Amino acid sequence: MKAKSFSTGSDFMRFVFSFFILSNIFFYVSGCQVFSPRITDRPVLERIAPEAYPEFGDDMSYEGLEQGIRMSLSYLEKLPQDRIFQFGEDSFDCRHMIESLEYFLQFIKNNPSKKELNAFIASNYLVYKSIANDQDDGVLFTGYYEPLLKGSLEQSDEFPYPVYSLPEDIAFIDLSLFDPAFSGAKQRVGRITDDHKVLPYYPRKEIVRNNLNGKSIPLAWVGDRVDLFFLEIQGSGKIDVEGMEPIQVHYHATNGHPYKSIGTLLIQENKIPKKEMSMQKIREYLQDHPDEVEEILNYNPSFVFFKLEKDGPIGCLGVPVTPGRSIALQRRIFPAAALGYMTSKKPVVDENREIQDWIDFQRFVMNQDTGGAIKGAGRADLFWGNGSYAEIAAGYMQHPGKLYFIILKPNSEKQ
Repeated sequence: MKAKSFSTGSDFMRFVFSFFILSNIFFYVSGCQVFSPRITDRPVLERIAPEAYPEFGDDMSYEGLEQGIRMSLSYLEKLPQDRIFQFGEDSFDCRHMIESLEYFLQFIKNNPSKKELNAFIASNYLVYKSIANDQDDGVLFTGYYEPLLKGSLEQSDEFPYPVYSLPEDIAFIDLSLFDPAFSGAKQRVGRITDDHKVLPYYPRKEIVRNNLNGKSIPLAWVGDRVDLFFLEIQGSGKIDVEGMEPIQVHYHATNGHPYKSIGTLLIQENKIPKKEMSMQKIREYLQDHPDEVEEILNYNPSFVFFKLEKDGPIGCLGVPVTPGRSIALQRRIFPAAALGYMTSKKPVVDENREIQDWIDFQRFVMNQDTGGAIKGAGRADLFWGNGSYAEIAAGYMQHPGKLYFIILKPNSEKQ
């Protein structure tokens, strides 16, 4: 199944014109110039002096780090070697990115001590600190994980909720292909009607109500619509289908509507105190108030369509993300595939799945993913993997911390 295509250029331009009128594209116009909103007014990374470097360590004793680095390398090796990556006000080409990761990878294979690690970085690497805004240079860390849902390949009373694939009437528009004035504009998502009109794609409420009128083939069917909603939030997961291996479903596209947090809604309506907010608290509230489920879920008009993958979960770079190592950041404002370093807090969980404490931790991470709720330099999402601990950590983690990126010094700066 594929998106709508157009037979002639004039057909497409009529489509584009209609889409302008009907979807109210958000551009700023001044005289004869058209500008897209800027992502940031200044660099979000600041190079720091060696004496300001954090004390590097790794609470996972480097476990999984080699896998994470190799995934970034597999992405970088497919790019033009002169592609530029921005670290604050400094820039490095793809060749240098690869060399930087390979050199670090070779070093950690010997499981260096903390003293050796810090001496190695101080001698060989530049460090850049994330600057969230003018008042606070911290980063709010949250988490995500890979859920496992029970389901079926056939609809039934037990499994009534469809996991939709990309609909056949959906269309994606990159206006920059037709006019350079729209360079940097957000891709628009629409649908083609039977009478050749173009409208914004259906919001969640209409998708759920009308079942897309047969325009999408469900990949599977699941038994809990709240579980399905959180599968959309996580972006990927597994569906346990009886008699076969679990199938891997992964984010393909959205309906183009803005993401709206139901957690924020429940806080605003005084249904869950802000200090108690978590994925688990949202589930608990919805379970206790089944008559409110539909209205609350439909508050978020954004809807995710999925595709099947052999491996996963897959991040925005097209490579599998690594548990405990991959982070999701807003695209284009941080260097993709780069080696990062974070400090924050993680939960201590007892045998009853209860959080007993939050303790400080620090580890190396890789910038390999993004997410609809991850906006700006002050937000980061850590992928925890799957299983009980991952679900708890991802559901409750809302803690400030620090985020750094490191890159091999150019030859001119090496001691």
